[in-house]
Order: sequence, then C-alpha cells, then structure tokens
Amino acid sequence: MADFRNYQNRAPQSGAQTGAMIDEGLRAYMLKVYNLMALGLAITGLAAYFAFTLAFADGQLTAFGQAIYLSPLRWVVILAPLAMVFFLSFRINNMSVAAATTTFWVYAALVGLSLSSIFIIYTGQSVVQTFFVTAASFGALSLFGYTTKRNLSAMGSFMMMGLFGLIIAMLVNIFLHSSALQFAISAIGVLIFAGLTAWDTQRIKEMYYEADDVAVAGRKAIMGALTLYLDFINLFMFLLQFMGNRK
Repeated sequence: MADFRNYQNRAPQSGAQTGAMIDEGLRAYMLKVYNLMALGLAITGLAAYFAFTLAFADGQLTAFGQAIYLSPLRWVVILAPLAMVFFLSFRINNMSVAAATTTFWVYAALVGLSLSSIFIIYTGQSVVQTFFVTAASFGALSLFGYTTKRNLSAMGSFMMMGLFGLIIAMLVNIFLHSSALQFAISAIGVLIFAGLTAWDTQRIKEMYYEADDVAVAGRKAIMGALTLYLDFINLFMFLLQFMGNRK
C-alpha cells in the first residue's frame, strides 16, 4: 500500500493564524478527496449504464454483451478492477499526481463495466433508489467520522477483522448457495462498511499535514478518494441486495 507517514504525532503549532491556516488547508484537502470520489462514482455510473445499453438490443444480448457476460472475457472484466486497485495502491508513491489521477479514472470505468450486470438483475428504479439511500447514509457516516472527537481506531480494527471474515463467508457461500447465509452476509456487509466509512474518513483527515508539497498532498487525496470510493461501492452493493427489486 502507499507508504504515507503517520501524521498524528506532530509538533503543535502555535498562534491563531496558524490554526486558521491549517483548518482552511484541511477543508480544501477534504473537499478535494470528496470531489475526486464523486467524479469516480460518476464515471462508474456512466460506464455501467453505457456498457449495459451496448450489451442489450431489443431485449437480446449483443455480441458485446455476450463477450463481457458469457465468454471467458468476463473474468478479465471481473478481475481487472482488482488488479488496477492493487497497482495504484502499491505504485502511487512512484507516480505523478496526473498519472495517479488518470489511473483512478480508468479504475472507476472498469468497475462500472463490471457492475453493469446489476441492470440485468435489478430494476432501474431500485438501483436509483438504493443509490440515493447509500449516498445519504454515506454522507451521514462520513460526517460523523470527520467531526467526532472519539478515536475510531479500535472500531476500525474490529471492522477490518470482520471484513476478512465476510470475505471467507462469501467464498464459502459460492459453493453452498445458502440464501440464509447470503442474507447474513448482506446484513453484516452493510454494518462493516458503515463502520469503515466513518473510520476511513477520520483516518484520511488525520493524514493531512499542512507542510506537504503539492505532489504528496495530491497523492494523499487520491488514495483517500479511492478508499472512500470503495466504501461507497461496497455499501451500495450490500444495500442493493436488501432493497433491490429483481427482474
């Protein structure tokens, strides 16, 4: 992962003017993180919608749809975003801000391509409704993480352990096909990513350091946006399993 230093143990700055400058810089930094995340989500949504429209014509799969949903190419579509997020996480310290930003946009588009199948499974109305519920929930949870004075590290560590258990349960259920286990996975997934949203927001806030140069601050903003983007996407997908109306 990106080897950003721990910025929590800093020598305190004195003076009201310095404090005001730090607050202004922190707001600008967090606004950039949220803007990058929002643009990533917009790219994902557009990519998913256009991929779906290209995959279907007159209610039938087109050649493009057969390629990304039925052929062996579907594994490339599924695994490419995972490969891209690992690449960005491990290589970002050696990338320019422009290159890292472009990689993030490409990653967001690949996620949209892989998620386009949700329009086959769920009605468009339920997808839109779930998106707005996710946005409202994410906003409230992220605001809590940003404003709370409580240290959320212990909760974050617990959520990370729960996430590993959730992944194992999802892998097991691939073979069991248990509807009860799937319901439990969805419920636990919502709780885990709700907690991670608050913790990650606090962690991203604490990464800010007013003396960072433009490149370091830019890379931090991109990694922060990627982290919150992943929280949002996963929260959306687990909520969709609850709220989505299947076709």
